[in-house]
Amino acid sequence: MKALLSLLGDDKVSTEPSDLICYGFDSSRIEKRPAAVVWPECTEDVIKITRFAYEQEIPLIPRGAGTATTGSAVPQEGAIVISLERMDRIENIDLKNLTVTVQPGVINGKLQRELLRLGYFYPPDPASMNFCSIGGNVSTNAGGPRAIKYGVTRDYVRALEAVLPDGRLIRTGAMTAKSVVGYDLKDLLIGSEGTLAVITKIVLSFLPEPESIITLLVVFNDLKASGEAVSNIISAKIIPRTLEFMDRDAIRAVESYRPTGLKEAEALLIIELDGDTRTVQHQSEQVVEICHKLGGSVTVAEDTLSRDKLWEARRAISPALFSIAPTKINEDVVVPRARIPDMLLFLRSLSEETGLSIVNFGHAGDGNIHVNIMVDDKDEEQYRKAQALVRRIFEETLRLGGSISGEHGIGITKAEYLDMEIGQNEMDLMRGIKKLFDHKNIMNPKKVLL
Repeated sequence: MKALLSLLGDDKVSTEPSDLICYGFDSSRIEKRPAAVVWPECTEDVIKITRFAYEQEIPLIPRGAGTATTGSAVPQEGAIVISLERMDRIENIDLKNLTVTVQPGVINGKLQRELLRLGYFYPPDPASMNFCSIGGNVSTNAGGPRAIKYGVTRDYVRALEAVLPDGRLIRTGAMTAKSVVGYDLKDLLIGSEGTLAVITKIVLSFLPEPESIITLLVVFNDLKASGEAVSNIISAKIIPRTLEFMDRDAIRAVESYRPTGLKEAEALLIIELDGDTRTVQHQSEQVVEICHKLGGSVTVAEDTLSRDKLWEARRAISPALFSIAPTKINEDVVVPRARIPDMLLFLRSLSEETGLSIVNFGHAGDGNIHVNIMVDDKDEEQYRKAQALVRRIFEETLRLGGSISGEHGIGITKAEYLDMEIGQNEMDLMRGIKKLFDHKNIMNPKKVLL
């Protein structure tokens, strides 16, 4: 890697074992050791790296903050990891056009706080927002609790700058709210998990902060009723800012990990409404009535502190789950809202049938359920039994008209299941796109498409 050192300098390249270990895994806990780690600080650095790797035919692994749960940032042996963490500048906030230009290493939560200070907000808010990067969010088309009303990352990306595997620079999208000029290369890059190019600059749109926000905590002693409440709220023409779900095992895990005063129940919903004050007040009364009819007990978070406490509990679920078992098989299926009760009852029965703990939570408002099979991977028989459940869960998801991934992407862990949902003709088109962008197959190889 001496050539890389001469191209970038000692402070931007490392082959130290400690760095190779640190950048050899992501939140999937799959581990591989790369040959080197590089830290570009500008687009020109990325161009130098890609040209070098292209000539030498060395695999390149773009990496944000490593929060992916499907292994999309896990390197191959012999690969170069391009960590974009130093490209972390918010370059321009344009209040006249409601756009912000950022480098890919900007942390989502940092951008949220900066915009909120000005009276605005960026809607996509993954649970990992305080440490995940915008570049990673774009690469996986990240969602979050607010997706039910405001959509996902794709809905806020105006333009992208990216470097192709051979070092060519492309700019796609537009600074305007509308543009229908040519094929939309921007949308091809969004959600491509670093398999087509390295994203080096992102232009995002944002929105004014709403006048009023009301947060409701609704507790149910019937699992099916909690799912029915979701459909009934939407049927009443109410689109909440967020509509989050936690089952009884998720509630117990959070309370044992970081007690917040959540009540013992079969399920709970965190419902947040926003808009002008009169509309929000009227909608909250309607939601309370809907939930009461289904046996739900409603508590209103009266102030910012109470609201923050509820969201602290919601965001604590993932780490809290390890109090149940040391290994988490984490899937993020999504079903049509009306089929949420069916999916929840199926998952409960699957847990009872197998004796394995299956903990469910997620964005019920858009049908996105995070399914967590909790096991000990040192118990080989138990772990094999748990892995076999993944296909059954995906089969039921597809039977109900859903999708095997709502926001985590495919990476390594879901690649073998891709053809359950995607047909052969569509797979052929995807492989053709990959080859067109990356005919040497050096850009994050063996991810998404096997």
